[in-house]
Amino acid sequence: MSDPIKEGIELQVAELEMLFSMFPNKGEITLQDENILCDVRKYLNNTSEDLPHKIEYSVAVTIDSPKVRVDLHVSLPRDYPHAAPQLFARSSALDRQQQLQLNHDLTSHMASLESGDLCICAAVQWVRENSTPYLQNSKLTPERGPKEKVVKTLFNRMWIYSHHIYRQELRKKIFDCAERLNLTGFCLTGKPGIICVEGVEENCKEFWHAIRYPNWKHISCKHVESGEAEGNGENLRLFNTFEDLQFQAHGDYGLRNDYHMNLGQFLEFLKEHHSEHIFQILFGVEGRCSDN
Repeated sequence: MSDPIKEGIELQVAELEMLFSMFPNKGEITLQDENILCDVRKYLNNTSEDLPHKIEYSVAVTIDSPKVRVDLHVSLPRDYPHAAPQLFARSSALDRQQQLQLNHDLTSHMASLESGDLCICAAVQWVRENSTPYLQNSKLTPERGPKEKVVKTLFNRMWIYSHHIYRQELRKKIFDCAERLNLTGFCLTGKPGIICVEGVEENCKEFWHAIRYPNWKHISCKHVESGEAEGNGENLRLFNTFEDLQFQAHGDYGLRNDYHMNLGQFLEFLKEHHSEHIFQILFGVEGRCSDN
């Protein structure tokens, strides 16, 4: 008896291999999980019974006029192509409204296609052929003449709480995603696990969607700080990089249930970054610095 899930995953891999032949240069296609194809092939060859994570990647589509790049982010449910893929196009040359309109029209176009067929190549082609009007009308497109419009940036700082953060592959996903989206902040490993990301609002939202889906159950976004600034919003950042934050721990790292981070040191860190008010939001108690 045929396995519809395996058949669907085989089609997904075949389409991805076709895209690699269409975009052979380094950086044109970026897999969110570098090991996903290896895991998928093990599953398809029956050398592993573990159902692999869904395939997620981005395709860098070059638009000739104006000469800019639009990244098409692709997330495939396991039953694609029978189920619709999740697609999102973004470009630094698009303002927020134009990017929303581009994605709305892309979604409408994809809905008009025959259901059950592979469609990522068609989505790439649509982005390549239809992005120019959005780019030309964008407020971020350089204007001629003495007057320049001031671009407003919507800025977010997300405070994310998890019961624990240990797994290396999860930490790698967090750091890779923060780097790709130009986000600063930190990841506090251990129990509990805390993540802070700050940057352009859309990028923070994309980060939150990427790390919590599909199966991170014990995680919540406790608080979002929002602001608006002229330019790129760099002056609103509290952190210079995305830090790997670790403090002296209580307990044995080998016994995960006993491995608790030193929250007194964490509070001191928050105070250094003018964020001590977050402690009570995250933990429900007023923080006190350690004596050490």
